[in-house]
Amino acid sequence: MSRPLEGLSAIVTGAGRGLGRAEALELARLGAAVVVNDHGRPGRDGSGEVSTGPADEVAGTIRAAGGRAVVHTGDVSDHQQARELVELAVAEFGKLDILVNNAGILRDRMVFSMAEEEWDAVVRVHLKGHFNTVRFASAHWRDRAKAGGGPVYGRIVNTSSEAFLAGSAGQPNYAAAKGGIVGLTTSTALALAKYGVTANVICPRARTRMTEDVFGEATADGLDPLAPEHVAPLVGYLASPAAARVNGQLLVVHGGMVAVVERPRVGAKFDSKQDTFTYDELDALLTPYYVGRPAGETFGAAEVLGLKRE
Repeated sequence: MSRPLEGLSAIVTGAGRGLGRAEALELARLGAAVVVNDHGRPGRDGSGEVSTGPADEVAGTIRAAGGRAVVHTGDVSDHQQARELVELAVAEFGKLDILVNNAGILRDRMVFSMAEEEWDAVVRVHLKGHFNTVRFASAHWRDRAKAGGGPVYGRIVNTSSEAFLAGSAGQPNYAAAKGGIVGLTTSTALALAKYGVTANVICPRARTRMTEDVFGEATADGLDPLAPEHVAPLVGYLASPAAARVNGQLLVVHGGMVAVVERPRVGAKFDSKQDTFTYDELDALLTPYYVGRPAGETFGAAEVLGLKRE
């Protein structure tokens, strides 16, 4: 069996269930030693008591298969606990090579009904949680590169969503946080490239407790087309030496399909015939352009790729 991650160490956040669990198991299967991070709260909205159970189960599965794993139950949205997570990886395995950010919660509500706390909670866990771990992992790699006088091995895989690509009416907080993660990732990719570190972001579609209201329960025989196990191999690849030239990229993945998403392109361009636009000139140019288009049409990236949710 190919083990391209042999000798490398990884952190996977939100690794107690769903996508994070599948990703942690895949990285371990490919040879990485894994820090299994999961806050362990039972509610997908982040409610309930903190528990070591989910992370312990995943770490135990890795060890039973002959791999190396340690557990961290800290909250990645807390700056100090994210620092401790990176420090744990370095203390246990000597260094950190791979960071996979997956932890998240949901507080769904229409924008006109959303409470401030519901907005803050989701943005904190998703976007700030990604920033916190990236902040300390990137400092670790920068320090190592300076000490060694050259590039080091570093891989970041962040998790966005099709809710960012195509919109999600009942998830303004989630969609905004996921869009922010894309911006964080592309900025990080540019900042860390000279140190040998890559940063990429995936938009996975999978049947987990986070999406049970959307996809329901699996009905197909064999491997569910929306099983998290379809996503994990791409994470393993992006974490590997083979992906050294893949940096600052956004990839959609589900059910045995991977799509590389290009950066937004200009769909049309209009120039004023005067010193500056007037209302009447804009009306004459833009109104005809949008005639015939569906009202409220978004960027449409998901539809163009044929990835619209069922």
